[in-house]
Amino acid sequence: MSGSYVPLLILFGVSILNAVGMGIASHILSPRRPTPEKSMPYESGMIPLGDTRLRFSVKFYMVAISFIVFDIETIFLIPWAVEMRELGWGPFVAVSIFVAILALGLVYEWKKGGLEWD
Repeated sequence: MSGSYVPLLILFGVSILNAVGMGIASHILSPRRPTPEKSMPYESGMIPLGDTRLRFSVKFYMVAISFIVFDIETIFLIPWAVEMRELGWGPFVAVSIFVAILALGLVYEWKKGGLEWD
């Protein structure tokens, strides 16, 4: 049983070494010539407006988390929809329960006012 995990552990070790090695190499090889323009926060090519430490409302984070939840729902539903006919009724019922739970969560968030930007 433990022999089947050896390739996975080797892959994990090589991945860690690769990430650490690239971080060290970029730190050693990159030129360091700081200028005021390079030290400014990057705002998609625009001059930054206001303070970079601006606080956002909790509602912004609630909407962002909701977006991530429903984005991940889409990631799960697309492969299932492609193979739906071959899978049968068991996975259909499971996905229906999954979507129903998420729909209840969306209704709850909507009723609590989590989708409003007031």
